[in-house]
Amino acid sequence: MYSVRIGASAERDLLLGFEFDEMQSEGLGQYFLDSLFSDIDALTLHAGIHGRPLAGLHRSLSRRFPFAIYYDFDGHTAVVLAVLDCRRNPRSIRGTLGAHRMHKK
Repeated sequence: MYSVRIGASAERDLLLGFEFDEMQSEGLGQYFLDSLFSDIDALTLHAGIHGRPLAGLHRSLSRRFPFAIYYDFDGHTAVVLAVLDCRRNPRSIRGTLGAHRMHKK
């Protein structure tokens, strides 16, 4: 099993997703978090198998929400750098991922 760490930027992304969904319907925000944390927990078994389509980061797609989990993997630890809505403009996603990678270094 691999270890998984959630970076500060990904924590902010999760909080924003929670707040947005909770405003849509009470309880939806918690369902969002439960679902995304389940997807992130799956990285303990499956880290590194996902493609790297943007910024050299692996991308795992959420099973229940249109979100992607972007992470770095060194063979032992998956570091989640971003959790982004796939409905965003691809140029915006690339810019966000570039900024997250810059802050990681």
